[in-house]
Amino acid sequence: MLSRFVPDLADIRALVRLAIPIASVQVGLMLMGVVDTIMLGHVSSRELAAGALGTLVIYGFSGFAMGVLWSADPIVSQALGARDHEAAALGVQRALVLAVILGAASSLACIPAEWIFKALRQPPDVIPRATAFVHVSAVGLMPMLLFITLRQCLQAMKRTQAVVGAIIVGNLVNAGLNWIFVFGNWGAPALGVVGSAIATLIARFVMLGLALVLAKAELGPMLTPWRKAATARAPLLRTLRLGLPIGAQNSVEFVTFASISVFAGWFGADAIAGHQVAINLASLMYMVPLGVGSAASVLVGRAIGADDLPHARRVAASALLVGIAYMIVSACALLAFPGAFAAGYTSVASVVAVASLLIPIAGLFQVFDGMQVVAAGVLRGAGDTRASLISNVLGFWLMGMPVSLWLGFKAGLGVVGLWWGFVAGLAGVALFLVLRIRWLLLRPVQRVRMDG
Repeated sequence: MLSRFVPDLADIRALVRLAIPIASVQVGLMLMGVVDTIMLGHVSSRELAAGALGTLVIYGFSGFAMGVLWSADPIVSQALGARDHEAAALGVQRALVLAVILGAASSLACIPAEWIFKALRQPPDVIPRATAFVHVSAVGLMPMLLFITLRQCLQAMKRTQAVVGAIIVGNLVNAGLNWIFVFGNWGAPALGVVGSAIATLIARFVMLGLALVLAKAELGPMLTPWRKAATARAPLLRTLRLGLPIGAQNSVEFVTFASISVFAGWFGADAIAGHQVAINLASLMYMVPLGVGSAASVLVGRAIGADDLPHARRVAASALLVGIAYMIVSACALLAFPGAFAAGYTSVASVVAVASLLIPIAGLFQVFDGMQVVAAGVLRGAGDTRASLISNVLGFWLMGMPVSLWLGFKAGLGVVGLWWGFVAGLAGVALFLVLRIRWLLLRPVQRVRMDG
């Protein structure tokens, strides 16, 4: 039975060709946060902690919205696999409608940021700075979600050059404006964490504009003419229902990681700053298997749209093989050079010390994290958006969180103990999802349809 999941070299090459630009975009998006973190890490632990807390709130609301918009993956890719271009165009337009709605809602939800930080008992000297960061960043949520939607649709079309170009320019703009506004260069005031938020806000508008211009030829047939059915209530609700489990999955994962960040804050500004350095580094490396999972989602969706289930199985096996191999290599790097990685982020010695303890643990959970995100991408391409939600709830909250709390507080290991829960939770999630792929793709899989 497992012989049906054996990939060949052609499958692996096709996956890697699509995964490289998609992963590059993922890394580029994450790199903006890395640059922000590095810049703030050379200001003070307070500014770094404020950026960490502010990012939690921003992602807390936008992460759910992004997950919902990932419903475009199976809808558009399966329609293109079936050569149903009208359904693909409607999928793109409905995703953009949802992006506008969710972007506005996410921005409004950021208003009570100060109350949230106080309720979570964060350091009083950090709260005003974190609140200012959130309020500036909230303005950029809608353009970010629109860009994410265009990215999902273009990668489903296997047209990624425009998005890669927009990401490169966006990162250059973000880095340059960070240097100006964070440190007060070229006559600008030194704004610290607020300057970092302004830089990212401007970069997001630049990326959206460039994506629309550079992908005009590819997006033209998808966006014009605008279909009246794109705003029809029933298909929009079906699209929303397909995406809600993905958004909820993102939220469960976010709440887990955010909870650990909040608990780390109880051990002081250095603890949360060190935690932020380590989680930022791990997240950067995570972008590659996330890109592999997205590529797998596209290829699996196209195979199912074309009614070629054996190809879908081979894509799934190829993606898991590539994703796990990459994460093993990255894990070895984190285990071997934790101090060097930490010192690259910040010059604050106490923060480097904390991060150096956490980075090797990140190396261990990297392998399971890569496995679960690739598996989730495979399932998403097949139209199964619920399994990942179930596995996240069970793995993180029934396995990971109890381990974190016991080791962190009862066993007295502090922030280091909190991190060991990641290892337990991600191992459970990864195992569940791989078994789900095996079960699902050994049976007929129906194409996702929003109309009719």
